[in-house]
Amino acid sequence: MYNKITSCKETFILNNLCNYVITCCSTVDMPKTYMDRRGIPYICFHFIIDGRVYPDDLGQTVTTEEFYKMIADGAMPTTSQVNADEFTDFFEPFLKDGKDIIHLSLSSGISGVYNSACIAADALSEKYPERKITIIDTLCASSGTGLLLDMASDMRDNGADYSEVVEWAETHKKNIHHWFFTTDLFHLKRGGRVSAASAIAGTMLNICPLMDVDNNGRLTPIEKVRTKKKVIERMVQKAVENADGGADYNGKCFISHSACFEDARAVADRIEAAFPKLSEPVMINDIGTVIGSHTGIGTVALFFVGGNRV
Repeated sequence: MYNKITSCKETFILNNLCNYVITCCSTVDMPKTYMDRRGIPYICFHFIIDGRVYPDDLGQTVTTEEFYKMIADGAMPTTSQVNADEFTDFFEPFLKDGKDIIHLSLSSGISGVYNSACIAADALSEKYPERKITIIDTLCASSGTGLLLDMASDMRDNGADYSEVVEWAETHKKNIHHWFFTTDLFHLKRGGRVSAASAIAGTMLNICPLMDVDNNGRLTPIEKVRTKKKVIERMVQKAVENADGGADYNGKCFISHSACFEDARAVADRIEAAFPKLSEPVMINDIGTVIGSHTGIGTVALFFVGGNRV
């Protein structure tokens, strides 16, 4: 595990000395304070409510509390990904400044944004042939991408060069495990992801679907678990089964949640008990407005490092 530089001043100096920049999409679901401290630029997706378009800018325009209140009041947001022109405008200043770019993209199994980033990168490579642009399809989502980003940034801060970070990220992206559960089947029904009958029956039976992200970066239902307590226990069990080193896992765990902090905290407490050698306490983040548009309220997601996902 790489040691993290925590000083804003040190990070600012290091980033200016480094000849490359690591960037990402706003869907990493990491706090803006974290992104600023680590010196990580990000490009914003968009979400739409009642015909109005908002940037997914890590809670600056619409806080997550405001966003989930809108959903609780009946709003059904939609989302739009970043297009190639927006990526061009985002990337070009770094190239003009003499920086190479490593961009960590939301999984192609979930969004087409990877293709948009590649289109922009190809065009800019012709314009700036002396510069390098690598778009990495992370096959990750939410704070799973955030965990990959965190580890890549640790490498950067410890002096790894451009090719080392690219090779490491491509090699290890499928080692980021994602486990999700949700308690709001009716939001999935409103979004057309489950039938009305399934939502009604599942709610009556107190079903909490347990899901993961497979090795193609796609969200995959795994089990239908009755009661929130049992799905939390099952999630922790899956973590112990899959984490690098099992109960001796000594890396990091991130959790993201959609307006259900108490559930996230309950998972974090159990994870910290199951993994007493964690390198640091579990980081709990909000699921942002774009991912949250698809999950609704009541989703908890757990991320850690393990073997290659299957």
